[in-house]
Amino acid sequence: MKIFVSKKSRVITVIALSALFSTLGTQFSEAAPVRYISVNSTGTVKVTPDAVRLNASVSAISKVSKEALSNANIAADKFRTAILANGIDKKYLSSTTLTVSPEYNYTQEAGNVLIGYRASQSFEVIIRNAAKAGEIVDAVVASVGESLYINGVTPFVYDNTKATQAARASAVKNAKSKANSYAKLLGVKIGKIIYLQENSAPTSYPIAMTQAKSDAGATQIDLGQQDVTVSVSTKWAIS
Repeated sequence: MKIFVSKKSRVITVIALSALFSTLGTQFSEAAPVRYISVNSTGTVKVTPDAVRLNASVSAISKVSKEALSNANIAADKFRTAILANGIDKKYLSSTTLTVSPEYNYTQEAGNVLIGYRASQSFEVIIRNAAKAGEIVDAVVASVGESLYINGVTPFVYDNTKATQAARASAVKNAKSKANSYAKLLGVKIGKIIYLQENSAPTSYPIAMTQAKSDAGATQIDLGQQDVTVSVSTKWAIS
């Protein structure tokens, strides 16, 4: 049995399909936009620092630059030896500057007069065991002597992974609470979160002297507490 389909039927079918797709396209294009509440929030966790950054330098002055550098190198070796002998891993000891420069003495009568050359080398040491920081400072001072300058000791949070996670959870919880508050004021209901962006940035701490002598004469480093903060921008669907 043969079935014949007229051209007219085909035309009608094509027109019907075109109308259907046109209707669907209109429905999608006219769909109501998602309504939402946009809020920013911050979560902060206080943490006791678990490490101390020690910034120190050694310096020597002499009539000639070569001798000044040699004497500074001797002091630098004493510094390194004391640091490593107190349990600091070599990877946490780094040189930051090395300079040799003329040293002048100024008088009103003679102006600037060259009195020799000063050689200096600076170091940064990360002390992972914050509780031992004062003990290590004392050991270095005793070893290097008058050539040593302690430029700063700074407690900081070396591993803030757990604190950041806690701050992040607090930030999202605060954002949801704030969104619920606005929804209640507006007479709407809050739905799922449709957008979240974290705006946190690494926290930097300035170099600061935070050491003091105890009654026994030992140096103490007061760790205090520091904030780990995470900020988020969110959008919550409402109905």
